[in-house]
Amino acid sequence: MNGAPPRIPRAARLAVASTLALAFLEFLWEVALAPLRPHGSWLVLKALPVALLVPGVARGRRMPRQALSLLLPLYIGEALVRAMAETGRHALVAAAACTTAGVAFVALLAWFRDETLRQRKHDALDDA
Repeated sequence: MNGAPPRIPRAARLAVASTLALAFLEFLWEVALAPLRPHGSWLVLKALPVALLVPGVARGRRMPRQALSLLLPLYIGEALVRAMAETGRHALVAAAACTTAGVAFVALLAWFRDETLRQRKHDALDDA
């Protein structure tokens, strides 16, 4: 080995950062930023699935990334509905969550695409 650290694709870094940001935003949304009830609610638990997947995504494991790619459309939909239905600060926080979840989803798809292209290139070299 040449001692250089492995190159981490930009899509992977963006996916990890936006997933971590989404976990924090979802938690803060229901605790402090714009809770449904004045002192928070059990809806804060919606941050838990994303938070549990963050370590696996950060390690680059495939199964957590696949699970996250199935969950993110639900977070996008919920945030989009609340952004359209609510007003003021609540709508802004919902729009931020929708955007963050959308960025994470697109970054995950790009990461999967990069891996697929890299694997095809590797297989083509093996066949030659």
